[in-house]
Amino acid sequence: QVQLVESGGGLVQAGGSLRLSCATSGFTFDINNMGWFRQAPGKAREFVSCITRGSGSTMYADSVKGRFTISRDNAKNTVYLQMNSLNPEDTGLYYCARGYGRSWAHYDYWGQGTQVTVSS
Repeated sequence: QVQLVESGGGLVQAGGSLRLSCATSGFTFDINNMGWFRQAPGKAREFVSCITRGSGSTMYADSVKGRFTISRDNAKNTVYLQMNSLNPEDTGLYYCARGYGRSWAHYDYWGQGTQVTVSS
């Protein structure tokens, strides 16, 4: 059974940092690409970042480029999202998912999400 469990969300002031984790099980992690999306209240789910298997090539949304860093630890079957210089526009429910690319349609399994709230 495929499982993705996010953690690390919380309430932080603008300018602060958070590190999200996504622990996975039920599939061979190191041969799969992984990504992060987020959804703010009343808005569509949007792409944040993704990382490939193997070389670990990365892709970022323009809105987070230079502030967020995606990484993976294949020994721990976990993907991370380091978020720095947070601003209120980063508030939302953050999901990790298995797949690659900017469209949610390219992902087949999703976690339940972890809430990130950035206060001004």
